[in-house]
Amino acid sequence: MKEITLLTWLTQLGLSVVIPLAGWILLALWLRNRFALGNWIIWAGIILGMISAIHGLIRSLKTLSALANGKETQPPPVAFNDHD
Repeated sequence: MKEITLLTWLTQLGLSVVIPLAGWILLALWLRNRFALGNWIIWAGIILGMISAIHGLIRSLKTLSALANGKETQPPPVAFNDHD
């Protein structure tokens, strides 16, 4: 079961790097075309996308490291029937 959890987080690692970068670039392209902004907005989107991607990479790697060492990062959520 631990291997499946780590594999899931590995997929999350890829998505947390690709989606912010692509999202910021697509937003920058839309802004340039919609409001006739210059190419500087694309560079701003690339920079913001890289910052977001690096942040997602760091957070995912910390979580993967904690899971590989057997540490829980957060307590399990309380189920509906577990309330006092």
